[in-house]
Amino acid sequence: MINSELSHLRGSPFGALRSLLDPLPPAPGLEPVLLTIGEPQHKPPQLMIDALRANEHLYGKYPPIEGTADLRAAIAGWLRRRYALPEDMVDPDRNIAPVNGTKEALYMIASVITERAATGATKPAILLPTPYYHVYHAAAIMAGAEPVFLPAGAETHFFPDLDALDPALLNRTSAFYLCNPSNPQGTVASAEYLRKALSLARKHNFMLIVDECYSEIYDTTPPTGILEICREEGGTLDHVMAFHSLSKRSSAAGLRSGFCVGEASLIKTFLHLRSFAGAASPLPVCAAAAALWNDDTHVAENRALYHQKFDMAEEIFGSRFGFYRPEGGFFLWLNVGDGVEAAKRLWTKAAIRVLPGRYLSVAGADGINPGDPYIRVALVATPESSKEALTRLADSL
Repeated sequence: MINSELSHLRGSPFGALRSLLDPLPPAPGLEPVLLTIGEPQHKPPQLMIDALRANEHLYGKYPPIEGTADLRAAIAGWLRRRYALPEDMVDPDRNIAPVNGTKEALYMIASVITERAATGATKPAILLPTPYYHVYHAAAIMAGAEPVFLPAGAETHFFPDLDALDPALLNRTSAFYLCNPSNPQGTVASAEYLRKALSLARKHNFMLIVDECYSEIYDTTPPTGILEICREEGGTLDHVMAFHSLSKRSSAAGLRSGFCVGEASLIKTFLHLRSFAGAASPLPVCAAAAALWNDDTHVAENRALYHQKFDMAEEIFGSRFGFYRPEGGFFLWLNVGDGVEAAKRLWTKAAIRVLPGRYLSVAGADGINPGDPYIRVALVATPESSKEALTRLADSL
């Protein structure tokens, strides 16, 4: 009585981590520090709190599935500012869908664009980088597709090698999930890379799904967005869906607010499915989200805190563990030889929890898991807590 596809879902990396570390006692006498999940600990902006309070009387009303006009207008305004888009390139009423955090939307979009194969026929493919965000894999499985993992190692700047893709595979591909900046590695795709990915999507008729949720946390240069490439290629949004969130940009993980932007027909179909399977964002949340998208000052202040932590990490690690400053995002991807053993050691010797890279990757045909040597360290704590934790980490490995 249970959908057999569910048996193919991989377990949560955080569930695997709990199984690994919960039986082990943390180092005595030290305050445990969690550097596992990407949940920013910076104080949320006051303007968000003010907007929620000013609109709390609206919790008694059903919200529209497409969000409010004010929210969509704020999102469109931010996209135009951030990516220098012409006024008419993104229509807030046709090209934007607010969502309750991008997790649900990244999952749901695969079912919107993937046609299930007849029994016995070859399944459509959905391409995923490895390491990867586990929601991409679940989305592919439950949409009836074959998830095809593409290695994303240091030799290709931690993005899949587009030149190595087989045309036969591309011809049966329904979607390609791409995270830019990359998670967990913290690298940024070049404009040339994004242009090539878009060209392949349009040539082979698949959807390029670009997860840009870490785009506003960067070291020196704002990451190029896929909409900038669309602008350069004529201004149309066909074969593209981009996803953004307030969780990282505005330290508002609990608000559960983001959006997707893409071609009008796809947004319309996506909203149609969400009218059955998704919950609309409460009206006070829409008001708070609009206030956040309309303001860039708090984002710069937030980014400055991450810069402090990047500086701190560079001072503490130097060139140890293959350290490099993240180009985007807030994760360190450290080569410690054996990520699982390092995670156990850090918990029992330093009371620090980090995520083994193995839990974010899958083994290739050669049996080698590209994440095995790594740990992912989330620089989400305050600068003060981060300094102590990173010092403990460096001293314990």
